[in-house]
Amino acid sequence: MVDVADLGLPVDVPSTALFTDQYELTMLQAALKAGTAERRSVFEVFTRRLPHGRRYGVVAGTGRVLDAVENFRFDAGVLGFLRERQIVDEETLQWLARYRFSGDIWGYPEGEVYFPGSPIMRVEGSFAECVLLETVILSILNHDSAIAAAASRMSSAAGDRPLIEMGARRTHELSAVAAARAAYVGGFATTSDLAAGFRYGIPTVGTSAHAFTLLHDHERDAFQAQVDTLGRGTTLLVDTYDVAEAVRTAVEVAGPELGAVRIDSGDLLLVAHRVRQQLDELGAAHTKIVVTSDLDEYAIASLAAAPVDAYGVGTQLVTGSGHPTCSMVYKLVARSESADPRDPLVPVAKKATGGKTSVGGRKWAARRLDEDGVAEAEVVGTGPVPAELVDRQLLVELVKGGEVVAREPLDVVRDRHAAARAALPLSATQLSRGEPVIPTEYVHGRSGN
Repeated sequence: MVDVADLGLPVDVPSTALFTDQYELTMLQAALKAGTAERRSVFEVFTRRLPHGRRYGVVAGTGRVLDAVENFRFDAGVLGFLRERQIVDEETLQWLARYRFSGDIWGYPEGEVYFPGSPIMRVEGSFAECVLLETVILSILNHDSAIAAAASRMSSAAGDRPLIEMGARRTHELSAVAAARAAYVGGFATTSDLAAGFRYGIPTVGTSAHAFTLLHDHERDAFQAQVDTLGRGTTLLVDTYDVAEAVRTAVEVAGPELGAVRIDSGDLLLVAHRVRQQLDELGAAHTKIVVTSDLDEYAIASLAAAPVDAYGVGTQLVTGSGHPTCSMVYKLVARSESADPRDPLVPVAKKATGGKTSVGGRKWAARRLDEDGVAEAEVVGTGPVPAELVDRQLLVELVKGGEVVAREPLDVVRDRHAAARAALPLSATQLSRGEPVIPTEYVHGRSGN
């Protein structure tokens, strides 16, 4: 069980204060001068649409957002950089030196599914302290949710067969760690990335690449060296030269106790059937077959009838399988005329053409179920929550008065996603393109305080 994710992390997290866009700071400076910086405000994260053809989204990165908020600090080095570049004035620098987020954050629990208009995260506090968090929150949620959505589709296609995340070499080295975490949330079982294992406690796996076989004079020598070192239960890579000959040699070297063979090229469906037959004929009926090679959810689904025991996925996973972002936005939806909590919140919203409008007001969200307990609508509203939906509300408190109150083990998040996906209509798991699997309904009322 993974029980260390986001709980007393084994490495230091650096200041996240500059993981932002410059206009966040220039807005702050102008608001300080205008006397509006301390107005009580509500920002919400949502997406206007899902990636084309996707049926649902997956909330991922929440734990990393909590880390980022805690570490959003303007230390001497950061302040020196801002002063040297004259990005903001001295009054603003003095305000930043004291910055600590003291507001509240509510959000969909990590691993939950979401739909267009879902208020995935709600950030409340003064305008000044909330506006600074826009870019870092969006950066984390857009990336991690995109990877988790791809992982969810792949794990659905894989069924009970485990998935190995192995995309570190296909993306930025720090993105690779976040991607492995998001993939685990989406249903992957292990990762090849040791930094992800160290940082989040995700189970790690790995044996050898083609280079190890090519290093030796004979393929048999490479297999023997690996078995001598890692034991008969290891996984031998059998497609460096001739697959049939390699499988025969692998069983001769490791015996019927050989753990698995890995196939990394060719017509995987055909080769997997041939290898399974050969292994059985050689008495290695319990030796598993692992396939890799540019897999995505469609390739995994096409191998459902093949005698494959596990899949390794890299490029398509860490790039969101064609959708590397979720297009989430962070919008001011309500604000008061002062910092006084007794002052009412006034709904605000951008008016624009081209599909970029937003809905004002501090929102709640609930998922309505049909008589069989299957989700039938995402209900988003302002004002009082209808009595029949009170127990179906989705947002939970993540930060209260600046203090994180909702850290949880990564396995809890992973299990939550599996349960949330299972509660959707069956068509959610179809890989064919379609509309969101349930509609979003809006209930308008007073924005409330």
